[in-house]
Amino acid sequence: MKMLSSKMLSEGSSFLKGMVLGGIFCLVLSLLGTFRAGIPSQIEHLHHHLKPHSKEELQKLSQTQMSELTEQVRVYCIIMVTPKILVHWAAANDTWSKHCDKSVFYSSESAKALEAVDLQEQDEWVRLRKAIKHAFKNAGGLRWFFVARPTTFAIIENLKYLVLVKEPSEPFYIGHVQKSGELEYVEYESGIVLSYEAMRRLVEVFKDEGKCPERSKALWKLSEEKQLATCLKYSGVFAENGEDAQGRELFNKKSVGSLISDSMAQNPSDVVEICCSDMAITFTGMSPSQMQVMMFGVYRLRPYGHNFHDSLTFLPPKGSDND
Repeated sequence: MKMLSSKMLSEGSSFLKGMVLGGIFCLVLSLLGTFRAGIPSQIEHLHHHLKPHSKEELQKLSQTQMSELTEQVRVYCIIMVTPKILVHWAAANDTWSKHCDKSVFYSSESAKALEAVDLQEQDEWVRLRKAIKHAFKNAGGLRWFFVARPTTFAIIENLKYLVLVKEPSEPFYIGHVQKSGELEYVEYESGIVLSYEAMRRLVEVFKDEGKCPERSKALWKLSEEKQLATCLKYSGVFAENGEDAQGRELFNKKSVGSLISDSMAQNPSDVVEICCSDMAITFTGMSPSQMQVMMFGVYRLRPYGHNFHDSLTFLPPKGSDND
C-alpha cells in the first residue's frame, strides 16, 4: 500500500512539474508573439544602394532642366532636441541647419534660449511622431524631409544632389541602413531622409494603433529608429542605403576625425580615398567646436584662383544667413 501511495505521489509530482513547465513554455511563446506582433513579417525586399547621378548623366540635361531641378529639390529639416543638450542645439542652429530650406527644432519642453516647437513630451518615439506630423502639416511646397539629431553635421547640398532626379511622389526612405533580425532600418544618428510620399504614408499609418502603436505594448521597447522602420514597412516603404559611385557611405555614423583615424590605421597608403566620400552627406558625434571647424572647411575655406566647375548651384533659402 505504501509503495502504491509513493508511486502515485511520484507520478502526481511529475504531472505537476509537466503542467508548470508547459505553462511556462506557453507563456514564453505568448510573450514572444506579443513582441513579434510589433514587427511585420519580412516582405521579400533587398534594400537598394541608392547613388547620386554621375556628372556624365547630368551633362545630358539642359541648363534649363538643371535649373528647374535645383529649385524643386528643397528640404525641410526636422531637428530633434532637448534642453539637456543646449550647446549642441545652439551649434546646429548656428551652422549646418542654415542651409536647409526650412529648419525646425522640436523640443521635449520649452527653452527660453532658443526657438523650438515645444512638443511637451519626454518619450522619444512619441516626440518623433509628433514632430513628423507637425512637419508634414506645415511643409508648404517642400517635398523632402531630413530628420536629425543636433550631434549630426549635415551637408544639405549633397543631400539635394543625392535626390536630385528622384521623384518625391515615390516612397523613398534613405540613410545608413542597418539590420536587426529581419528588420532593415535607417540609423537615426546618421540622419534620415524621407520623401513626401514616405511621409504621407507614415502619417497615415500613425492612425493605426495595431500596426504602428504610439506606445509599445511589447515585452521590451524598440528604439525609435526601429519603430519608425516598422511603421514604414507596414506602409510599403523600405530602407535605402545612400552611397557614392565607389560604394562609400554618404551617411556616416562617425565624425570626420574618427573616420580618418580609422583609415590611417587600416589604409595608411590611401587615407583620404578610403576614408570618406567627397559627396558625404552626414557625419555623426560632432562636438559644437568640431561643427564650427566643419563649417569652415566645407563652406568657407577656398584656394585663391581655383575655379569650381560644378554644373549645379543650390541657392540658399530666401532670407537665410547661411555661408
